This record gives sequence, C-alpha cells and structure tokens, in this order.
Amino acid sequence: MALTLISPAFADGERIPTKHARDGENLFPPLKWSGAPDRVKSYVLIVEDPDAPNGTFRHCAIYNIPGDATHLQESVDTAPAPGLRFGENDFGGEAYDGPEPPIGHGVHHYHFRLAALDADHLSLPAKAGVAAIWKEAQKHLIEEAELIGTYER
Repeated sequence: MALTLISPAFADGERIPTKHARDGENLFPPLKWSGAPDRVKSYVLIVEDPDAPNGTFRHCAIYNIPGDATHLQESVDTAPAPGLRFGENDFGGEAYDGPEPPIGHGVHHYHFRLAALDADHLSLPAKAGVAAIWKEAQKHLIEEAELIGTYER
C-alpha cells in the first residue's frame, strides 16, 4: 500500500479554504496519511508554492514527526506536540504561513509534501530553512506522498 496524504479541509487539486490562507485565519489545515512504509521512523512535511513570481516560495516545514503518527491537527503550529520542530519559512517565521499569492497572479498550486524517513529525527541547526530541511530529509527518504491545493486572489 502506497503512502497517501489527504486533508479533510480540501481535496487534491481543489481550492484551499480561505481560513487556511494568510488573508483568512492563516490556520494550518488538518492532514491525514495512511499506507506508512514498514521502516518509517519519522516524517517531514513541507508546503511550497512553485508558482510564486520569483521562484518556489516555501510556506512551512515540520520535522521530527513521530513515525507512528497518522495526522497533523488543524493549527498544529500554535500548540505543537513535544518533539515537533518547525523550520523557518520564506516569510521569516517558524510556523505555517498559508497562501498569499499576488492579487491577479492567477491560480497558485500549494504542494503539501510528506516524506517518510528511516531516521528517528533530523539534527538541524536552529532556524533551518524549509529547503535545507527537505534536502536533509532526502538523505533518509523511504517514500513520499503529495497533496496539492490551489489558491487565487
């Protein structure tokens, strides 16, 4: 069974609700996954927008998610479980910052990428950026799942 990632808030390829965008409540959307590989010891989740005018814009990184986890609750960044770490996003914060594409720039696609890892945790410096976290995760990757949401202003 392959690793799959879903959200109760939006279906794959569908619009992300405004409450999960920066011009709404900016709440991290709830996510669920299934089909974890046998050897998984931890997960990393990133959110990025490859449609940004100046290249891929990274909205969130969560790492050291326990290997027995099957979900991240809505607003997980406001009261994270012990051990979860957040990377620095391209807004400069260590939390989730939702969609905020330029007005009139068309539909943007937000890639929620979940990586199952063979390592218990990633040792990264404080304020590690999303790209650095994802690069480190690739060294321990077993399997990856993706969910894409859209947003337009």
